[in-house]
Amino acid sequence: MRNYITSVTVLCLAAGAAHAGALDRTGQSVNVLFEDGRYVEFSLGFLSPDITGESIAPQGGTLGPVFPIGGRSGDIGESNFNFGAAYKADINDRWSYALIFDQPFKAEVNYPSGTGYFAQDSRAEFNSYAITTLLQYNMANGFSVYGGPRFQRTDATAAIAFVGDYEVEADNDWGVGYVFGAAYERPEIALRVSLTYSSEIAHENDVSEVFGNPFLAGLSGDSTAEFETPQSINLEAQTGIAPNTLLFGSVRWVDWSDFDLSPDQYVGVTGQPLLSYIDDITTYTVGLGYRVNETWSFAGSVSYEENTENLFTNLGPADGQTSIGLAAIYTRDKMTVTTGVRYAWIGDTTTAVQGAPAAEFNDNSAVAFGIQVGYNF
Repeated sequence: MRNYITSVTVLCLAAGAAHAGALDRTGQSVNVLFEDGRYVEFSLGFLSPDITGESIAPQGGTLGPVFPIGGRSGDIGESNFNFGAAYKADINDRWSYALIFDQPFKAEVNYPSGTGYFAQDSRAEFNSYAITTLLQYNMANGFSVYGGPRFQRTDATAAIAFVGDYEVEADNDWGVGYVFGAAYERPEIALRVSLTYSSEIAHENDVSEVFGNPFLAGLSGDSTAEFETPQSINLEAQTGIAPNTLLFGSVRWVDWSDFDLSPDQYVGVTGQPLLSYIDDITTYTVGLGYRVNETWSFAGSVSYEENTENLFTNLGPADGQTSIGLAAIYTRDKMTVTTGVRYAWIGDTTTAVQGAPAAEFNDNSAVAFGIQVGYNF
């Protein structure tokens, strides 16, 4: 029964900045801690977004051509993979530990060339890789507490053609944060409730900025970009509601309003961050799981994020989402294989240039596939 919560993780493997939770990709779950005995898992997710926009105001004219209203962006979503792995073991009856590798925050946007859209030939990519080490103390009354450090690496690149042929590269940087939480379990009714806090992680990436336009070339140079990946809180729960039937759900809050990636020269020219968000984001998920027999189980879930109706940068045109997911869980001896698919309707979004509405991204979607293989030994 515990594997139904695992299925939700698989369904979310490819959820990213293209359609959900800003740069959020994995949800930073710690559910591996609740597996029995020694356990190892590997997961792979694939995201295929379909995102197009249309300009609603003329752009350019100062350092280049004028792009009129009505220009279509073409599909800017980039299909990509996401990998994860985890290991959990018991030290004794009271103490357990886990090691988790994931790519918690990630984004890829690519505006195709030749469209006549003001952002054509522009692209951006943000990557992160995290290693989380957790120690858990299990009490006799069903409660447990856990925590540990998280080590995270980030890097980013971007090219913004309509801003003086601007290019920026942020080198790798490692930062350290922490995780702590508590849980309550009653295995006889498949009940588990966990609350997990993940801290912000500060980064100082060495940045190289280059303007290809000769009028701005003198502004090119090196600097340091200081930013924080956001703090978050995960509330996750599951309980049996009938024989072989499980109800599960989660609420994830992420402090995206404090995220601000602002290279010095880009801000000096445009007056706005390269990538930032106005509001925090809360994701709600609810689902049902059913065990058919000892071999096969199935689960379905629905997730929702509110549409804020704020203005977004052109490197992150996604405001809220609604998604549905299905998972099949195959269990044989000590091995569990979970496969999942998730379809998301991306919220309508308005992007801005220098604080003024520039384009609308409506009726967009994304599909994600995931597979996770776990083994108890």
